[in-house]
Amino acid sequence: MPITIKDLRYTYNEGTPLAISALAGINLEINDGECVGIIGHTGSGKSTLVQHLNGLLLPTHGLVLIDGIDLADKKSDRKKVRQKVGLVFQYPEYQLFEETVFDDIAFGPRNMGCGEEEIARRVQEAMAVVNLDYGKFKSRSPFELSGGQMRRVAVAGIVAMHPKVLVLDEPTAGLDPRSRKELLAEIINMRHELGITVILVSHSMEEVAQVVERVIVMEAGEIVLSGQVREVFEQAELLVRIGLGIPQVTELMLRLRQRGADVPAGILTVEEANAAILDWQRGKRSV
Repeated sequence: MPITIKDLRYTYNEGTPLAISALAGINLEINDGECVGIIGHTGSGKSTLVQHLNGLLLPTHGLVLIDGIDLADKKSDRKKVRQKVGLVFQYPEYQLFEETVFDDIAFGPRNMGCGEEEIARRVQEAMAVVNLDYGKFKSRSPFELSGGQMRRVAVAGIVAMHPKVLVLDEPTAGLDPRSRKELLAEIINMRHELGITVILVSHSMEEVAQVVERVIVMEAGEIVLSGQVREVFEQAELLVRIGLGIPQVTELMLRLRQRGADVPAGILTVEEANAAILDWQRGKRSV
């Protein structure tokens, strides 16, 4: 389900003294099945951008095409698009409201008109994807669960609608380290198992480096850098200059390079860093 964005501009409170430009000419294509990260500091336009992907916001100017459908066209079936583009906001567990986990996950498929057998099948499948035991959790109140479990229920509710695109806006915000690690692993598994497009918005450079293949860097409503994840994090000086962090291991390697160490830029994992440092030390000894 390809996404095409052309010269997208968006202004909050347009035409009033309180008008604020949030997007200033975004051009972007996301291919079917890609896993893309969107990063930028608070106010850079990340959340505004992704809310255009299922028509929650409509362009002030420009074009947003989802699988060829122009969301700004009044004749377009936005409901159909929203069923195919699942958007998981920050702290999605705040949106849980049903008495049981089953009913909360089933809410979307029911609204789509699925029969009860199909709903049950979708709920079971979605719970398996987010690693929640169906028999153990289906009849429990979502409000009795841990924060990480509630987050999984909320994600499962989107997955049960069988989206072609899953947009996750800061999905690990507020979770403990173990829950963050588990949820990220489930996102990776979900992407491969379901073959869907995943768009991850995050402030955590470590999460982005772990999950995505391509990174889009936003600043003041514009895309200032875009490329494969390793290529983007090789631009560490630029990222730091615009107020973003970089993965801690990438920062370590940057500082080593600044001190004269012959180690590569764009290191993303501890394993890569360990190998690079060992190679550098062997090279020093052989000189």
